[in-house]
Amino acid sequence: MAFKQQTNVSNHKLRNNLKMTVPLLALLSAFPPLTTDMILPAIPSLAKSWNVSLSLINLNLVFFFVTYGLFLLFYGPISDRFGRRRPLLVGIAVYIVTSLLGAFVSSAPMLIGTRILQAAGAAAGSSISMAMTKDIFIGQERERILAYIAVIMGLAPMLAPVIGGWILLYLSWHWIFLMEAFMGIVAMFGVLRFPETLPVVSEAPLSQVMNTYGRLLLNPSYMIMVLVMSVSFFPLFSFIAGSSAIYINEFGLSEQKYSYFFAFNALALMIGAFSCLRLIRSVNSKHLMTIGFAGVFLGGIFLLFMGQHGPWSFALPMFMVSFSLGLSRPPSNHLVLEQVDRDIGSASSMLIFTYFAFGAVSMWFISLEWADKIPVLGTIAAGCGALVLAAWTIIQKRGVKGIA
Repeated sequence: MAFKQQTNVSNHKLRNNLKMTVPLLALLSAFPPLTTDMILPAIPSLAKSWNVSLSLINLNLVFFFVTYGLFLLFYGPISDRFGRRRPLLVGIAVYIVTSLLGAFVSSAPMLIGTRILQAAGAAAGSSISMAMTKDIFIGQERERILAYIAVIMGLAPMLAPVIGGWILLYLSWHWIFLMEAFMGIVAMFGVLRFPETLPVVSEAPLSQVMNTYGRLLLNPSYMIMVLVMSVSFFPLFSFIAGSSAIYINEFGLSEQKYSYFFAFNALALMIGAFSCLRLIRSVNSKHLMTIGFAGVFLGGIFLLFMGQHGPWSFALPMFMVSFSLGLSRPPSNHLVLEQVDRDIGSASSMLIFTYFAFGAVSMWFISLEWADKIPVLGTIAAGCGALVLAAWTIIQKRGVKGIA
């Protein structure tokens, strides 16, 4: 009881100190884009220097996301059982060590193996930080904070490839991993200063805690929302894996110019999240989600008809897709978490796991030896946008908890 009261007091202080709380939660959530996007400018040159195919090098992204997703399922129940802080510190420590090891790899298989280990540590950040968000904030306040975090997170995919491009210009790709290790060290110091946020730690055996996934799978409203929201992000993950080949190989841009175009796309995500933050006070969340899903569909159509005429003709429709996803993601995540009243760590992990499981499939698909990836990406965006928009229309008619 005393621990619960102490934690509630700490959470109240965290709610009143957003300058400390929100940046740390955003940094922990940003581990995936920072870790994957920083190395993107180096992928074509690595394929050439190691004399391997681009699809083989891209497996470092696929295996990163597969491993990341699997370990999300591990960290969620662990954080419900032992609290948020200790598993988070362990995961960050693993991330730092494996990032340092990544600076010394010398082949594609070694790179893939290092990325698998790196993902195992990075997974602690996203799942546990989302659970911490629900520990600390409630209701519309949580929805607003998720939008704040999404705005800050937009900086990660915007800056990461630019940082990677400048590192390649002055140093070598090995320093990308050293930069990621430094990022992990910053996160470690932040978590060490952060109190435990879980008021009541589960006393059930770990085997029973793992059974929470069974309960979540039997929660139809939760699972339907998770699947719908995950499908909506299929085009974004396809873009992440295919963008370097499109901009560098198809359009002939340098690594630095590619990083700027990638940052432009990431800016769209951030502007979308910021627009959500501004509009959510006056526009119903369900309408923002509808607009966002429709935008993904329209962006895909524009990609199909105008995406092959040059870098900007491709970048502008993709901007529309990413903006629409940034607009819809905060209320989408909030709505998913509204479907559960307990097992929050597991629910957060399952949500993000499904995002990245779909992401790994989309990355593998776009990395196949397509003659031209742009119409493939346009078809993915238009198809997923139409599918999600139709499913969302049906969900609203049938009614789901949290939809006003």
